[in-house]
Amino acid sequence: MAILEILKLPDARLKQVSETVERFDETLHAFIDDLEETRRDGPAAVGIAAPQLGHHQRIIIVDCSHTRKPVANHGHLILVNPEITEWDGFELGREGCLSVPDYTGNVIRAERIKLTAQNKFGESHEYEMEGYEARALQHEVDHLDGVLFVDRLVSRRTDLFQRKVYQKGGKKKK
Repeated sequence: MAILEILKLPDARLKQVSETVERFDETLHAFIDDLEETRRDGPAAVGIAAPQLGHHQRIIIVDCSHTRKPVANHGHLILVNPEITEWDGFELGREGCLSVPDYTGNVIRAERIKLTAQNKFGESHEYEMEGYEARALQHEVDHLDGVLFVDRLVSRRTDLFQRKVYQKGGKKKK
């Protein structure tokens, strides 16, 4: 496993639309291991998407089980070819991103979603999510379509905020 470089805004590769995964083989599994290792290395990273590493396939990892206030969620998810099939309600919430490390912003997202996805072996699953987990999933799926949270801000003047400095392992990290 390896920690890979995370692309940062304004890297144009972040705007690319990702391709559907068709081969569920050892190469895919090795990349997913690297994606997870990179997510775990990120400060407070709940999710990560393959395009953030310059790998333009529809793969995301989301894990909301270690958040400050974990509510009912699905735990650690590796989702291949995720597709949101239904959404309901709207809620404004603050988001951050490994690819936009210096800012957070207020984004409107659906409160509840349903989605289909495959696991790393190609088996299909359906999920229903709400609250923070639904928000995190929508954020990561946006990456697969070349969309960043800053693209969804209502106003860059009032909804974009300078991020506070991270504390990780006793070191300050920006």
